[in-house]
Amino acid sequence: MLKNDFCISEGCYFLSHSVGRPLKSSQQYFTEHYLSPWQDSNKEPWQQWLPQIDAFTSALGKLFNSPSSQFCPQVNLSSGLTKLVMSHPQLQQARCKVLMAQSDFPSMGFVMQKALPRCAEILFIPEEENLSDIAVWERYLTSDIDMVFVSHVYSNTGVQAPISDIVLRSKMTNSLSIIDVAQSAGVLPIDLTTLDADFMIGSSVKWLCGGPGAAYLWVNQNQLEQCKPKDVGWFSHEDPFEFNINHFSYHHSALRFWGGTPSIAPYVIAVNSINYLADLTVRKVREHNLAMISNIHQHLSEFVVSPIQSNQCSGTVILFFKNKQQQILAALGKANMSVDERKHGIRVSPHIYTTKKDVNALINTIKQALKEFD
Repeated sequence: MLKNDFCISEGCYFLSHSVGRPLKSSQQYFTEHYLSPWQDSNKEPWQQWLPQIDAFTSALGKLFNSPSSQFCPQVNLSSGLTKLVMSHPQLQQARCKVLMAQSDFPSMGFVMQKALPRCAEILFIPEEENLSDIAVWERYLTSDIDMVFVSHVYSNTGVQAPISDIVLRSKMTNSLSIIDVAQSAGVLPIDLTTLDADFMIGSSVKWLCGGPGAAYLWVNQNQLEQCKPKDVGWFSHEDPFEFNINHFSYHHSALRFWGGTPSIAPYVIAVNSINYLADLTVRKVREHNLAMISNIHQHLSEFVVSPIQSNQCSGTVILFFKNKQQQILAALGKANMSVDERKHGIRVSPHIYTTKKDVNALINTIKQALKEFD
């Protein structure tokens, strides 16, 4: 049983949309590839540490079906998006126009407000629109849009955006496309070579079970030469060890977005979990996830406010119990079931380590609580 590969304490864990559970092998892998080179030798550990960054981008390449050279490690999505927006001439021109959704994660909007030129315009698709419907995107993604920012999954609603159709639409309108996979990487299969978006940003902390600090930026090869990052450091250089303060040349790969002396530890942890899930395949994760959420849909359908169709729903089910919401939350907490709540309802995210027994326990706890509060 795959659950045995993960660190799972007592109770039922449904918070993979927030923080995925670590693998039991994480500590040993971290010790071997990070602590041991530092602790067990009097030699400089960088020669053992830096290959783990290559391992990180290689693991991402395997997961997303793309050359590893198109990935660059980032501290978080906000940092990666800031570097990207400030690097591309199309996004720094006068009266640049960007499309995103009111339902995007707030920090993405904060970045746009600060990284774009003052004269830029940000157009938000209203919250009440159905973001799983390509017809909605077609109404807003017009020929005057310079870039469309798309969250593959909207965390508060459980909606999956039709990213393939949106990318095709963006090519018709000559708009750049940026896909945010923070809430989908590891649970929804993504093939970057087939998708052919211009850019992608993501992290490892959620469904990829890699902890915080190991985010990443992906750049389409067709866009790479146009990107001239302003936030650079010696690891953005084509030859980081040239040590000539009067000469700077951008790295030929996406590593031009890297920056100064890099963090290593978060990426070591993430390498282990990303490789695990890439080898397992995200397709299998999604099949299991759909089986679990279908069970929830079947027994609690009247309380489901997130999409039910597999091509429209994320890995998360949103449940809303109206005036009984707080009582249900209290009952789940008492039963040691980890969920959380946003304004649209209670979020429940079954991962590969979630069993049918876990989901049945959740359903039964909710049904029992509803009876008690009738």
